[in-house]
Amino acid sequence: MTTPFHHEPGTVPPPQCPAHNLDIGPGGLRRLHGPEAENNPAGLYDKLRAEHGTVAPVLLHGDVPAWLVLGHSENLHLTRTPSQFSRDSRRWRALQDGSVAPDHPLAPIFTWQPVCVFADGAKHERQRGAVTDSMERIDTRGVRRHINRFSNRLVNDFCEKGTADLVSQFAEHLPMMVMCAIFGMPEEYDERLVQAARDMTRGTETAVASNAHIVAVLTRLVERRRAEPASDFASWLVEHPATMTDIEVVEHLRLILIAAYESTANLIANVLRMVLIDPRFRARLSGGHMTVPEAVEQTLWDEPPFTAVFGRWAVGDTELGGQQIKAGDALLVGIAPANTDPTVRPDLGADMGGNRAHLAFSGGPHECPGQDIGRAIADVGVDALLMRLPDLELGVGESELRWVGNIMSRHLVELPVKFAPSPQQKLDADPLSVMARTPRPADAWEISSLARTVPEPRHEDAAGAQPAHAPGAPGAVPAAAQPASAAPAPGTAPVATIPRQRRPAAPARLWQAVTRWWNGY
Repeated sequence: MTTPFHHEPGTVPPPQCPAHNLDIGPGGLRRLHGPEAENNPAGLYDKLRAEHGTVAPVLLHGDVPAWLVLGHSENLHLTRTPSQFSRDSRRWRALQDGSVAPDHPLAPIFTWQPVCVFADGAKHERQRGAVTDSMERIDTRGVRRHINRFSNRLVNDFCEKGTADLVSQFAEHLPMMVMCAIFGMPEEYDERLVQAARDMTRGTETAVASNAHIVAVLTRLVERRRAEPASDFASWLVEHPATMTDIEVVEHLRLILIAAYESTANLIANVLRMVLIDPRFRARLSGGHMTVPEAVEQTLWDEPPFTAVFGRWAVGDTELGGQQIKAGDALLVGIAPANTDPTVRPDLGADMGGNRAHLAFSGGPHECPGQDIGRAIADVGVDALLMRLPDLELGVGESELRWVGNIMSRHLVELPVKFAPSPQQKLDADPLSVMARTPRPADAWEISSLARTVPEPRHEDAAGAQPAHAPGAPGAVPAAAQPASAAPAPGTAPVATIPRQRRPAAPARLWQAVTRWWNGY
């Protein structure tokens, strides 16, 4: 089969040509942007699959040609074979011949940067190693406590009113609050940062300016951490033995911030929508047969936060899904269409509980390294919201919900809900304000922990275990403070205890205390 890309970008079709349809471009190729792509991406994927099979030619903004990979196995091959499909966008033939200008709406996504997602081989291993090593130092239990506090702070803003928009008042803010705390820049959290993160991936006229704002915020952070290291993710990247430059650190922070924010905001909104609308979710959650993490996993199959990832670039001429791919061609990892590939999921209504074969976090060497943090934000955030407002109901008809989409994602514009008004929950203090004005010692993540000095772990012991020097990591409490039932295994650090847990109590009260501590209450 010959390549269908025989037209020039921007070519105007002849009169009476069906390409005058907004969804059809030059050469009769379907656009991956515009009304159909934004309003009914699933229908577009079905048409492309019927017309071209598992790999389909499409048009990006400006009618720039690319390939959308629809098949599950083809996407796995695409992501797992960097020798054939590189992440280095400088290979893109459209960039080399000038078809794509530097101010293209998708420039913030494809413009090459010195980060691991645009690298292959040894450079990718060095940079990604710094990211994954630093993520392993994050104390996940401590983060869950912060997620719960942030969630309750957000719910306090609307719980007394009886109505809310869970997209603009909850889903769009919680991930940014958490990431600002993890990065070590709680003082930078504001509405402008939230909106800039949302805007820069949408291919808008203001996307480049939004990107510049985020880079400026992160540049200030890296400058501070070079001068004054702290116990936060930015400092760990700065200090990592990979010796990344300031530009590399800024760009990796930008990459992680945007990927984590966009994906998690969409995931939270999608989970809440399905809990409110889908009878399977509502009945099983309220009946105790489905946990929130299970609801999250089902949502990752049905409504993945990223519908596609741009991109991969062909290293040489090759074949994929029966299509002839030319060297320098651009390809998109089709996450949403892969999750609905009939060969792996013939019944879209089937329960996918326990099955993590979805591609919501991509795959191969570039699979999302922060997916567990994203899951934790969604799990704890949704659980905290439902615990505070158990009688949530959709405030409008399901048909009235509106979506906005682009080549990478599709998200709800609003999710109006109604509920019985309830009082605010007392918080010790505003979590972000306290973090912004208070130096963060090594035990800051575990509020109840007592600080003590622990030896640095050997580098080879870091993988698969929480480093003892991570903020709030196990080992921040003297061994004598541990309950007898929590005695550590030989050679491991002691575990932080729960305040007042050691007082005489019935087993039921003890279990409630443990549950509340885990959820951050």
